[in-house]
Amino acid sequence: MLFAKIRNNPYTPYVINALTWIPVAIFFVDHGYSYAAIDGRSMQPTFNPDSNKLSRDIVLLEKWSLRKDGFERGQVVTLRSPIEPNKILTKRIIALPGDTVKPLRRNEEIAVPAGHVWVEGDEAFHSKDSNSFGTVPIGLITAKVTRIIYPFNRFGIVEKKTVGKERVKIHVFNPRVMDP
Repeated sequence: MLFAKIRNNPYTPYVINALTWIPVAIFFVDHGYSYAAIDGRSMQPTFNPDSNKLSRDIVLLEKWSLRKDGFERGQVVTLRSPIEPNKILTKRIIALPGDTVKPLRRNEEIAVPAGHVWVEGDEAFHSKDSNSFGTVPIGLITAKVTRIIYPFNRFGIVEKKTVGKERVKIHVFNPRVMDP
């Protein structure tokens, strides 16, 4: 009786057609594009420049090219926190595998090992980043931040920033040198 009502309902084909697209939508959000609201002050002035806790920037996240295209110095990414795995951070890649970086609060140089990156927030005084927890495995990176989509007056591409040569020595990666 119930199935006869469902089958005879004129909206049933439309509902079934719409339901078949749900897995496609889930795949697209998980592996393609999505959006996120940026909390906190660690990426000021790139994100949330006015310090108003009521207003958060909303950004477009791109996941398609994560493993295929690799990463670049100065690129903004989201990643799982290495010390709080349930927390997602937004940081800028400062150094890639094989580079040597001088941390902000130490006077030593650190070599970035294979499969890792050095990330920092744009606002050093309000950021928990590689200066606090060291290099980050590339596998923790979840997306590239490509555009600010809200507020509308700041809509646009998220620019890559160059990294000072006084802090980062760029090297061509040689796995025989970097592996223990």
